[in-house]
Amino acid sequence: MAKQDYYDILGVKKDASKAEIKKAYRKLALKYHPDKNPDKAAEEKFKEISEAYAVLYDDEKRKLYDQYGHAGIDQRYSYEDIFRGADFGDIFRGRGFDFGFGFDDIFERFFGNRSGFNRQSPQRRRGMDLRYDIEISLEDAYNGLDTEINVPRTETCDNCNGSGAKPGTNPKTCSQCNGTGQSRQSRRTAFGMFTQISTCPKCHGDGTIIKDYCPKCNGKGIIQRTRSIELKIPKGVDDGSQLRLSGEGEAGSSSGSNGDLYIVIHIKKHPKYNRRGSNLHMVREVSFPEAALGGKIDVETLDGTLGSLKIPEGTQNGDILKIKNKGMPEIHGRGFGDLYIEIHITIPKKLSRRSKKLLEELKDELKNTD
Repeated sequence: MAKQDYYDILGVKKDASKAEIKKAYRKLALKYHPDKNPDKAAEEKFKEISEAYAVLYDDEKRKLYDQYGHAGIDQRYSYEDIFRGADFGDIFRGRGFDFGFGFDDIFERFFGNRSGFNRQSPQRRRGMDLRYDIEISLEDAYNGLDTEINVPRTETCDNCNGSGAKPGTNPKTCSQCNGTGQSRQSRRTAFGMFTQISTCPKCHGDGTIIKDYCPKCNGKGIIQRTRSIELKIPKGVDDGSQLRLSGEGEAGSSSGSNGDLYIVIHIKKHPKYNRRGSNLHMVREVSFPEAALGGKIDVETLDGTLGSLKIPEGTQNGDILKIKNKGMPEIHGRGFGDLYIEIHITIPKKLSRRSKKLLEELKDELKNTD
């Protein structure tokens, strides 16, 4: 089911200021907050308006949404990332709600701690992000593309489920750091007690010690594998566009979360069309009589159909004409750009006797007209 437009959810215009966005959210939040509204549908509505506010109040997320729509947000940010950084503080402060005012409080109560962000124990390590460059045709950018890509990456070992220990055994808590993964050394100085915290030298920050290693991953908890991943490229992407696939990067170690996969789009040069934003430009050759007398000609468009182009009487070489809505689709689904055609008038290199005679007559006629 397609998501509703964030601006429509909050009931604000697309050029609304941050103050107007916050005011609209505050009004709706007070109406639908589950602490104030016992209706079961209220909590879902509250989640919906909170997501819209988190995106539109953040300058970077709003810019991406205005450019790419929901595709730009969903494939670049995880659900937690959408809410991270949003300012909920003064909206609820002192209004009788039973929770704090930060991102963690809002998200924890209504959305759950889905990936343990900022709550991972010290020994857990997030996997590295990956980049994958893909080249597509202009037609693919126009129509959108569902494809599969093969990405070499590390994944959690399926033999030990990432523990690194031989199946049937379990890692033991490190006796030196008691599972914290950290070593603390305290000493008294002239300025008071000084505590130095460093990685535990015995478990190397893992918090656990493995006695019997998993034979498949050799105790690492991760293995190298090439994974086939489904990729949906939305209509209207431009050269250099990036898509973010959350959790499709390298596996984290010690049950840490996976990194993300960033897809960088490259679009092949087209032999006929030159793209400029959402508009397309092309050259069309017409004969001298067509340019002089005017009329209509068919122009092949990128979607494979024929567009009708009116050639005004007396069209000059280099004139640019336009066919509306035959350019690239806007990535956020708000219409199409236009197709611009630059007219090149062709001059035949060889003429028949009759053609020469007619042109001579035309030449004389034009002289008399002058």
